[in-house]
Amino acid sequence: MDEIVRQAVARAIVTMRDNLGERLTIDDLARAAMFSKFHFTRVFLRVTGLSPGRFLSALRLAEAKRLLATTVISVADISHQVGYNSVGTFSARFSGSVGVSPSGYRHLHGAAPRIADRQAPGSGATVRGQLRVSCPADVGPVFVGLFAARIAEGAPARYAILPAPGPYALADVPQGSWYVLTHAYGTTPLDNHGLRPFTGLTGPVTVQHGVTASLADVRLRPRHGFDPPVLLALPDLRQAAVARPLAS
Repeated sequence: MDEIVRQAVARAIVTMRDNLGERLTIDDLARAAMFSKFHFTRVFLRVTGLSPGRFLSALRLAEAKRLLATTVISVADISHQVGYNSVGTFSARFSGSVGVSPSGYRHLHGAAPRIADRQAPGSGATVRGQLRVSCPADVGPVFVGLFAARIAEGAPARYAILPAPGPYALADVPQGSWYVLTHAYGTTPLDNHGLRPFTGLTGPVTVQHGVTASLADVRLRPRHGFDPPVLLALPDLRQAAVARPLAS
């Protein structure tokens, strides 16, 4: 990836993070990136996999998740802090992306006991592959799910939680085009300060009538600032990783 493009997108993301409660336009973000707004939108999508507007919305909801799980600030105040004028709109967006209401997320302390997948008829097809790690690391458990876009939000079409990287199989997948997204925590030999998040993505994988299996290998790597946040409420993978025996 061109370093100038990386720096431009990074400036735009910093502007988003620093102004989550403000009304930001594409013009504002393009100025921060020092690109024309038309060129900026194209390169932002290429680097992050999402449009600037959708990435900003994801950052706002991720910050709302953090505030709900770690503070006693009211839901109404949080919604305004992350840029929503209407608490009702905020609650609807949050519930649709996270899978639980803001008050429910706070009650769960940020960790869902279970995940409801998309209520869609299956095709009988299986999406399978290998989860591999891009660098020497001890990683797991690993969430792997199928989503309609390159972001883990809303109900996955199908999902599994594996104890560690390795083979996976998601059965009876609905017809459509799906991205395979993964999320986990782990450590590398250079990590002296605890766990770091890992992610992986491949796709889209198209499941059509008559297809019995699709292969989709995924390479997990440490997350970086160009990755959109995980919005779907997941079980506490971090705590499970802490409790996991170290690989011998």
